[in-house]
Amino acid sequence: MADVELRFHDRLNDLLKPARRGRTLTLAATRRAAIKDVIESLGVPHTEVDVILVDGASVGFDHLLAGGERVEVYPWPTAPEAAQHLRPTPPACPRFVLDAHLGRLARHLRLLGFDCRYRPDIADAELAAIAEREDRVVLTRDRPLLRRKRIRLAHWVRHTDPWRQVEEVCDEFDLYPAFAPFTRCARCNGRLASVEKAAVLHRLEPLTRRHAEAFLECEACGQLYWHGSHVARLEERVARLRRRGLRKSER
Repeated sequence: MADVELRFHDRLNDLLKPARRGRTLTLAATRRAAIKDVIESLGVPHTEVDVILVDGASVGFDHLLAGGERVEVYPWPTAPEAAQHLRPTPPACPRFVLDAHLGRLARHLRLLGFDCRYRPDIADAELAAIAEREDRVVLTRDRPLLRRKRIRLAHWVRHTDPWRQVEEVCDEFDLYPAFAPFTRCARCNGRLASVEKAAVLHRLEPLTRRHAEAFLECEACGQLYWHGSHVARLEERVARLRRRGLRKSER
């Protein structure tokens, strides 16, 4: 069987070994193989792929390579517009499930108002099942997780700094119009509701009793929130994110 020529475009190169990035790869074709298996064997999960062209024609993940083809693999959003797009379109306000490595990202996204399922002890099989059952977007630093067939829509988080991760996810899914700060509990993901100070007075420290007047309480776990220095810092970060989103929309 003739060799297959395969080229990954744009950010898909992040997922390849350094020696394979930015160049056409030549693969020995010893048997007919599904293009999805070939792509994932090189380290690129199917969830990161939007368009596959084989000799210029769009194909799906189940396309069988016979040898001698030239394959082009594109990510979203830089794939050719006229092609068959394999990446599902995310909802305007997606719900997320995050792997065990992304606890701080989950906390930040919850404070921005996004529904995030997260547990530090969550196993890969359970995470994939939640994503399928509840139609959630998977956020992960674990590339092998994304090879599971049950996962349809996901994002491999490139950055390691939590706030850079927030910016990355907001850019990837255009979350800026859906911000709803201080509507979800950062600790458990429950909804926040206003509560009278008198109802929670017995739970407050002396300084908080003296200086805070408006309170939010998690309907699920009872966690209290009030306007303090940490809220002011978050408000400034939200403002910076909104400016970032505005700049992107103007490009």
